[in-house]
Amino acid sequence: MKRFTFFLIVLFLSSPLLRAQKPIDDSVYTQVKAGKLGGMLMKPVGFKKGAVALIIQGSGPTDKDGNSMVLGGKNNSLKMLAESLAELGIASLRFDKRGMGLSTDAATAEANLVFDDFISDAMAWLDFLQDQKQFKRFIVIGHSQGSLIGMRLSNERKVDAFVSLAGPSLTIDETLKRQLRSNPMNPESILKEADDIMDKIKAGEKVESIPPYFQSLFRASIQPFMCSWMKYNPLEEIHMIDIPVLIVNGSTDLQVSVEDAQRLQISNEKSELLIIEGMNHVLKESSANQAENMATYKNPDLPLHPKFEQGFISFMKKHVVK
Repeated sequence: MKRFTFFLIVLFLSSPLLRAQKPIDDSVYTQVKAGKLGGMLMKPVGFKKGAVALIIQGSGPTDKDGNSMVLGGKNNSLKMLAESLAELGIASLRFDKRGMGLSTDAATAEANLVFDDFISDAMAWLDFLQDQKQFKRFIVIGHSQGSLIGMRLSNERKVDAFVSLAGPSLTIDETLKRQLRSNPMNPESILKEADDIMDKIKAGEKVESIPPYFQSLFRASIQPFMCSWMKYNPLEEIHMIDIPVLIVNGSTDLQVSVEDAQRLQISNEKSELLIIEGMNHVLKESSANQAENMATYKNPDLPLHPKFEQGFISFMKKHVVK
């Protein structure tokens, strides 16, 4: 009886320890024309063969973990997403953009950067994964701006599932126009000025005179990037995807609306729509109060919204985990 009791105690103690083992997170690199890109490949403990997800971050100086250099602090939302995948037995790769973190070797001057560079970089990473014999199924996950990049990959390469997290549904110029109009403090004259600038950029014209209050949006060095980004329409891209698709948005997202997710879902009737009440842009639980909402962008201790994790895991079990 004593031996049996001891065995039960050992089993009780060891099982949680096995489950609590952290996944392996190793740095990996791939070469593109601009230089060497770096990322983190996370694999569950004991991973041999199986599925892998490519995680693509949002716009601006956002790193592989989902943290913005502009805002400061960390939320680690994309790293947490990778850890959730690992608990399902799915590997993942998240990477730094050109000039950031592990990808400083591939730094590119802003004036020479176009949106297609981000697409080709993500494709290089997908090719990297598909060259590895250990990976048998491939998921593309794009957050915010990364959603559009992920759509392009899902249409250009053979992948098994696509997930859009807080992805805009309109072209970037239309998105900016709506965002500017959502602020009641912006006078009509300013809105008209912004429309004129964006229309010229979209037509391929270089706008030399940019007022100080629009420098951050339309400075001369970023205009080629904006022009190249404007030509892509998320509604057209997602319509062409013919694999399982999950579209996710939160009700307290201050950057991308629930209506964006609904428009994307309408454009791909086979897709699944997941709207999370009380989830914001960085996939955390928050109110719509701006100060409280933005505080979550700098809180790495706050977990992913539990209902998001539940819905995300359910989709993965349905379409990916075999």
